[in-house]
Amino acid sequence: MNNRILGGLCAIAAFGLDQGTKALALNTPALEHGVEVLPFLNLVRVLNDGVSFGILGGIVPWWGLIALAAVIVAWLLIWLWRAPDKLTGAALGLIIGGALGNVLDRIRYQAVPDFLDFHFGTYHWPSFNLADVAVFCGAALLFWDSFRSTKDKSENPEQGHRKGNISGG
Repeated sequence: MNNRILGGLCAIAAFGLDQGTKALALNTPALEHGVEVLPFLNLVRVLNDGVSFGILGGIVPWWGLIALAAVIVAWLLIWLWRAPDKLTGAALGLIIGGALGNVLDRIRYQAVPDFLDFHFGTYHWPSFNLADVAVFCGAALLFWDSFRSTKDKSENPEQGHRKGNISGG
């Protein structure tokens, strides 16, 4: 499987999981007031009209955030087309799928549905959704990839096979 196909599959998976879970959250009346799942996790429906953690909420219009996201996704697609390895392709696919999930929500609702509420005692992390998880995981993979050596990034299976060859040939 080449890097582009892997990235596309990751984008489709991230987008599908995100949209499916948001549909469940939007159509579950109990989430209006919140449901405790674990002592540190609640499911609660929130509409976020800003970007990450509500930043720029009410300041930048929803269509401005869509335009910005469209430019970023276009840049990421170009990067995916040139992805040097599968890890980069998968990481970019996760980011693209998550970004497109949030863009679709902004088009439909002028906001993004969030529903995961992690907390410790009375401190609550800002709520988020699976699109945010996909973007975070993709970015974390790109960050981790930046520390790998060029030798580690080699995807030539013949080269890896030769490395274990006793004769060194």
